[in-house]
Amino acid sequence: MTDRVRLELDGAIATITNDNPDKHNAFDDEMDARLFEILGEIREHAEVRVVIWRGEGKSFSSGRDVGAIGSYQVPLSHHELMRRGHRGIQQLWELDAPVIVACKGWVMGASFQRALLCDMRIASEDARFRLPELTYGVIPDTGGVAALFEMAGAGLATDLVLTSRVLTADEALTHGVVSRVVAGEDLDEAAREVAQHIASLPAVAVKMAREVIRHLAVPAIRSSMADEMIYQTFVNRSDDIAELRAARAEDREPRYTGS
Repeated sequence: MTDRVRLELDGAIATITNDNPDKHNAFDDEMDARLFEILGEIREHAEVRVVIWRGEGKSFSSGRDVGAIGSYQVPLSHHELMRRGHRGIQQLWELDAPVIVACKGWVMGASFQRALLCDMRIASEDARFRLPELTYGVIPDTGGVAALFEMAGAGLATDLVLTSRVLTADEALTHGVVSRVVAGEDLDEAAREVAQHIASLPAVAVKMAREVIRHLAVPAIRSSMADEMIYQTFVNRSDDIAELRAARAEDREPRYTGS
């Protein structure tokens, strides 16, 4: 199993570290599998009261390692792979411990969406958020769009999805996508301070407060993820995605039909 995603346990605080810095912590299938395994491991540690999720190097994660797509051979259909990914990341909601994401550098694609499914996001001043999926002819499919909609409304969600533009840390703070922005050199310490504060609170009160919030947020996100599985499967078999791939291979402008 890869060591490019690591788990460290320190009393009441667990730390997940993305450790693929040469690729800005871009995720491949092996890293996904290790992340999902780690989330399961954390559930077995009753002493863990808070989780910090961070990245080594310059970025939290630049999203999917496009060059590694298809390199991890498993006998599953596209729809089944998506279902496995959804089940894996939905373990976040089964943790008793809240998850704090330390966002820096690039926070892109599926990794941005996964961060949106967590409890809190703290950003360094250089953090840049982006959903580039439509530039590859696919749609965001990790549940984060529903979470973004809940936080910031349809306007920002539509803007980021359809234009794939970069959202700065300050703008993310303005829209409630992150709860605070700190200097880059202070990011890990700031996340640790928040984690230590939460770990010092009565455990049952933290659990019940999070249950109230999850009862409000999670049902809509689950429904959105179910739609994403259906629509992404359709997109991947559409005429337009075939035309996109053909046009890029032939170095020409694509001719889309909307089907």
